[in-house]
Amino acid sequence: MNYRITLLFLFAAMALLLSACSTKICGTVKLVDSDMKPVVGESPEGTVVNMINTTAKVEKASYSVIVDEDGKFESEKDAIKPGTYKVEAARIGYDTETRTVEIGGSTRKKLEFELKKIPEGERKSIAGSSSDADKIVNPGEVNIRPPGM
Repeated sequence: MNYRITLLFLFAAMALLLSACSTKICGTVKLVDSDMKPVVGESPEGTVVNMINTTAKVEKASYSVIVDEDGKFESEKDAIKPGTYKVEAARIGYDTETRTVEIGGSTRKKLEFELKKIPEGERKSIAGSSSDADKIVNPGEVNIRPPGM
């Protein structure tokens, strides 16, 4: 009888521990040059990490965090729901990097991103665009004016 009580207590304790572990996506972002060496004098602070749940309803599909001065990021408690996520690290002047991860009931995923610096000559600018299509910054935004204005 004592064995059953002990076993029941262990299962209850494990259930409590598992429910306390929330799902989480965390990791680090490093800024590197074309030779994959750390960029001197630039901090990854301010880099945006988007977490897009491709299996959730639209209103619960995305979540974003900002990278701190040490290059670390972490989702808040209960912000991440189980599903398939596309995790994207983006910073102006660097190539965007994307990973796909599966998140279960109490999964914690640690990701490491190395954003590669875009050489100055290859960066796009509106002034250097050759066509009107190249100048569109927000493709989903439409500005319709009546004729003659």
